[in-house]
Amino acid sequence: MLNTLRRIINEVNDARDLDQALEIIVSQVREAMSADVCSVYLKDEILQQHVLMATDGLDYASIGIVRLNFDQGLVSLVASRAEPINVDNAQDHPQFHYFPEAREDEFFGFLGVPIIHQRNVLGVIVVQQTRKKRFDEEQENFLITIAAQLAGAMAHAEVSGEIERLLNQHEATEVRPFDGLPGAPGVAIGTAVAIYPSSELEKVPDRFVEDLDKEIEAFHAAISSVKQDITKLSNRLKDVLPAEERALFDAYLLMLDSHSLRGVTATRIMDGNWAPGALRRTVDEHIEAFAEMDDPYMRERAEDLRELARRILHYLVQDAQREITYPESTVLVGDEITAAQLAEVPREKLTGVVSAKGSRTSHVAILARALGVPAVMGSASLPLGKIDGQFVIADGYSGSVYISPPKQIREEYERLAKEEEVLTAELVNLRDDPSVTEDGQLIPLNVNTGLLADITPSLNSGADGIGLYRTEFPFMVRQNFPGEEEQYRIYRQALLAFAPRPVTLRTLDVGGDKALPYFPIVEDNPFLGWRGIRITLDHPELFMVQVRAMIRAAVGIDNLYILLPMISQMSELRESLALIERAYEELKEEDGEVSKPKVGVMIEVPSAVYQAHRFAELVDFLSIGTNDLTQYLLAVDRNNAQVASLYDALHPAVLQAVHDTVRAAHDMGKTVSVCGEMAGDPAAVVLLVAMGIDSLSMSASSLNRVKWVIRNLSTERARQYLDEAMNMEDAASIRDFLHKKLEKAGMGGLVRAGR
Repeated sequence: MLNTLRRIINEVNDARDLDQALEIIVSQVREAMSADVCSVYLKDEILQQHVLMATDGLDYASIGIVRLNFDQGLVSLVASRAEPINVDNAQDHPQFHYFPEAREDEFFGFLGVPIIHQRNVLGVIVVQQTRKKRFDEEQENFLITIAAQLAGAMAHAEVSGEIERLLNQHEATEVRPFDGLPGAPGVAIGTAVAIYPSSELEKVPDRFVEDLDKEIEAFHAAISSVKQDITKLSNRLKDVLPAEERALFDAYLLMLDSHSLRGVTATRIMDGNWAPGALRRTVDEHIEAFAEMDDPYMRERAEDLRELARRILHYLVQDAQREITYPESTVLVGDEITAAQLAEVPREKLTGVVSAKGSRTSHVAILARALGVPAVMGSASLPLGKIDGQFVIADGYSGSVYISPPKQIREEYERLAKEEEVLTAELVNLRDDPSVTEDGQLIPLNVNTGLLADITPSLNSGADGIGLYRTEFPFMVRQNFPGEEEQYRIYRQALLAFAPRPVTLRTLDVGGDKALPYFPIVEDNPFLGWRGIRITLDHPELFMVQVRAMIRAAVGIDNLYILLPMISQMSELRESLALIERAYEELKEEDGEVSKPKVGVMIEVPSAVYQAHRFAELVDFLSIGTNDLTQYLLAVDRNNAQVASLYDALHPAVLQAVHDTVRAAHDMGKTVSVCGEMAGDPAAVVLLVAMGIDSLSMSASSLNRVKWVIRNLSTERARQYLDEAMNMEDAASIRDFLHKKLEKAGMGGLVRAGR
């Protein structure tokens, strides 16, 4: 049974689309279980029905016709209970519902298993038999395993696009959005530009091209380059491998010249698809054929074909002529968008960002907010291969993405986008007003930044200072470590621009999801590994150069605050402070004008929360990094789409940790700020005001939104809301409660699309 299971799973994974995957499942499972029927029903959320979408044993004509309401039939009972149902006579069951179209009169034994992905029941797989007998335990376990594998396939971006197509049997499904997570507020309306990892052929999108001859030429050139590589490799191993082993290279060369690869792909290019997309389709077709072969040796040739295709793709994407043309309103879409890919889009053309992976606190989401660009993250169901060039709408508040929506949806979002423009224009008028509550509590609002290009927009936003300057950005955009003089010039510009307002420079914080191209860090669990202060303490030469540059940059200005990231224990803090003291003494000997900077600690790991009192004894201020603190407290990888929905800084445990840290700082007579994305969340700000936070730091695009909340809130009312929120059990309840309060106060436009 295990070998059968592996074979079925491999064939499903190699299926070209959902149609074929379902056909494989129903036919192979029926045979493996010696059942008389195997069927798959998919959930139609719009019509609240389970729809028969594949069967081997029932009337084929009933596919798409048999539809069970959510409260109807054994299939719906399996889905509602989210557990298997195994009965010897389905027709005797009170929930049984008969469909004459299916012609299932002669079937009695019934086993139904839910297909579940991330707690969401996507459908039900059913086997039936003519005998009045339950399926045995081994058969039930086999079907449960098949259902789990099918759930993964159905959740895959390409396949999930096919689910939408299969269920599109009625007009209502045209408005069905793809679900994701809110990444950056706003509504993006424009044309999708799909980007993909250059090494992953299966994620290459289809893309229409006009210059077919140029595309054909690029494809043939890539083939020739791969042939040269293989020939060189074969010659290099001539004296190492026996002739029969080197025959594989000859087989590769034959495959590259075959009409089935070269000729068929060229035909697809001439039909209008670009070379990478045409290659992907050809390879998918061949792999499907290999998967259907009984000979294990021939099935393994599919991997040889994938290897050749990856080599061809490598040369295609290296082609200097292959530059992306960005439309006027570009919505950048990809599996996992990087900061570099985001930066490649001309700023005036970037309308929105949609990523299949990640969450609100992913690096790219933070950058999107800094740019004031709406973003949707964790939209794992997007059909990435088919979205390029499509008209899309991305709602950064709800996390919904619409592909080629009907006229009424488009017009409604265009109306909401215009309302947003009006609201944004109104909020600009708050720029020069103080950030003070109705009862006179002043709460300075600073900006998070890391690029010199952001300095002017940050100044224009009316910020009271820089609460977090991410010094890793200058490191990330270079090909080697910047020296002391180069860093000095960068920091000096930031300090001068905001003088006399405070500027907080965080020491180098790389690792985790922030990598340096010239300093690779390979770890199984990077977020719990070598990152932040751990790296710079292991490399004091890097730390000393940076701190010296910071202290020198502040000469004559004296608005420098240094922030230490990822401090988890007292020894790290003491060692960091000793190095800063040493840098100060060195510079004092070289130039007596230097001043000792104020130093703070980021509270972003649970151990720091419990040591906040001790940290506050040694430093001048504390700054709460809620992004990592939330991740570590909730044990949720914020970049993992499978669990990203669990990530929410309004979780009661996170709120308690923030509140405890504020009290610890104030007990020691020190100030405390929040510099994580929580500071820019209008709902969270209500609670932070109640906790007595001294200052907030956020992206410039969020500043006036937060100021609007603070100026329309009293600390007494905020404390009432905090008391109520802290009695709630989960983040969803707290967020809903706060959103209703903002809506009632006339500030609903901060947490949803529109005014």
